[in-house]
Amino acid sequence: MILRMSSLFVRTLRDDPADAEVQSHRFLVRAGYIRRAAPGIYTWLPLGLRVLRKIEQIIRDEMDSIGAQELLFPALLPRKPYEATNRWTEYGDGIFRLKDRKGDDYLLGPTHEEMFTLVVKDLYSSYKDLPLSIYQIQTKYRDESRPRAGLLRGREFVMKDSYSFDVDDAGLDASYLKHRDAYIRIFDRLGFSYVIVSAHSGAMGGSKSEEFLARSEIGEDTYVRCTTCDFAANVEAVQVPAPAVVAYDDAPAAHAEQTPGTPTIQTLVDHLNAEFPRADRPWAAADTLKNVLMMLAHPDGTREPLAIGVPGDREVDQKRLEAAVHPAEFQPFGEKDFAEHPALVKGYIGPGALGEKSASEIRYLVDPRVVEGTRWVTGANVDGSHVIDLVAGRDFVPDGTIEAAEVRDGDACPQCAARGDDGVLESARGIEMGHIFQLGRKFADALDLKVLDENGKLVTVTMGSYGIGPSRAVAAIAEDTLDEVGLSWPRAVSPVDVHVVAAGKDDALFTAAERIASELSTQGLDVLYDDRRGKISPGVKFKDAELIGVPTIVVVGKGLVDGVVEVKDRASGERSDVPADQVVDHVVGLVRS
Repeated sequence: MILRMSSLFVRTLRDDPADAEVQSHRFLVRAGYIRRAAPGIYTWLPLGLRVLRKIEQIIRDEMDSIGAQELLFPALLPRKPYEATNRWTEYGDGIFRLKDRKGDDYLLGPTHEEMFTLVVKDLYSSYKDLPLSIYQIQTKYRDESRPRAGLLRGREFVMKDSYSFDVDDAGLDASYLKHRDAYIRIFDRLGFSYVIVSAHSGAMGGSKSEEFLARSEIGEDTYVRCTTCDFAANVEAVQVPAPAVVAYDDAPAAHAEQTPGTPTIQTLVDHLNAEFPRADRPWAAADTLKNVLMMLAHPDGTREPLAIGVPGDREVDQKRLEAAVHPAEFQPFGEKDFAEHPALVKGYIGPGALGEKSASEIRYLVDPRVVEGTRWVTGANVDGSHVIDLVAGRDFVPDGTIEAAEVRDGDACPQCAARGDDGVLESARGIEMGHIFQLGRKFADALDLKVLDENGKLVTVTMGSYGIGPSRAVAAIAEDTLDEVGLSWPRAVSPVDVHVVAAGKDDALFTAAERIASELSTQGLDVLYDDRRGKISPGVKFKDAELIGVPTIVVVGKGLVDGVVEVKDRASGERSDVPADQVVDHVVGLVRS
């Protein structure tokens, strides 16, 4: 097949789109792969659609290889199934809702767990029907508050979601491993650098959860990896190794001291070292206990105050906090909220005023490092005063723990800590490309999906969920392989196999280029042929070829008088002159090697 630039529905641009934040977005628009229709919504032009379809086919190949079967659900979905799982409420403003002419509620599908569960319930009733894996590749819709980075965070996107159905947990484990292996093959074929990390299940629920992240400095996901072992996890999923309980029999009694002029942790530490020096070492920010207040907005509309205690050298990480309090959302604790809780002294809040059994009745959760016997400096609930030597377990007991403090380079690796080793964490950034979960029975319970087991007893089916974003993959692959002048596609997902450029005005060049393009097509290769004449200069054609990013570029130009054409490798930039009568065999060999 030959695509001709003279008639192809494409316009390359020299200027970056005004709303582009990342390079992949800039080049995908400039090279004529996508066009913006609305914020977070894009039209797929012919070149972009070819890349998307190739990614989808790779996914289909590997899903089919493990026995998964493809189906397709509607995008317009009824309210009732989502009410049964409480997600009609939990999604809040994150979904597109609409009513039909009769006033019935619908939503545009953000994800389809409910529909998968119900179709299996409708058709299957026996353990003999299982295990089952089914999948779809379909457009999803989420009302992102701030769409950004082109295809990487949109309001409409293509997703492959698959689900496994098993009678028991052993079956789920086997299905999960099958999908995991298939995902590794998929990402290996897509041709970009990725890492597999432990993840937080979030709204999906369930137990085991892993993300496939494209390594990228522009990624929104921060993950950490151990410098010693194979541990890698999204920061939301990192479990802080709790220190051992500390004996406090000989700990001094807690005592409140005046600490004027200490609005920050650093000023407090400086004051402590000047006025209350320690005998063993200087005070540090990690010796202080910082109590952060917020309001939780629950999906049902109720609001709940929450206090979180973290070591003073740490900040609360927004993403970890979001994961910890989901499906609630957190909001600032405002002046009105302080007025409703007079036991709280702003700027000097300590554990004595917190907890469900305190005067404030505010739930108090602490970082896992705040274990029994640890000693802290924290607010005394009196203006201008802090308590020194406040011992956890003796002087205060929190309502529980929460994983919300930031994870930093150099922190102990949880896996190494459990083994008694000394590995530490280092951080990196990535783009979430795939997410696999062991859902368990959350949706089967809510929607009453049961089958008869081999003993004739009704049992609840256990499920796994496995997602990949093909449209996001287009951007992630582009981001990983582009250079300063344009896109550079891996061969497996390139819109065509070879880009033939007629670089000149002589008819002989176009005749030769036409012959080469036709013979390549006859050999089964997809060809993009720049056959444009008129005022289109060779320089413009070269720039367009580099911008579009096909892996092999054949230039029929001045060398033709000597019987050669130039073959360029887009990724490496290497060029070679090949006899014109041999170039077809040469290029076919490159493509099929």
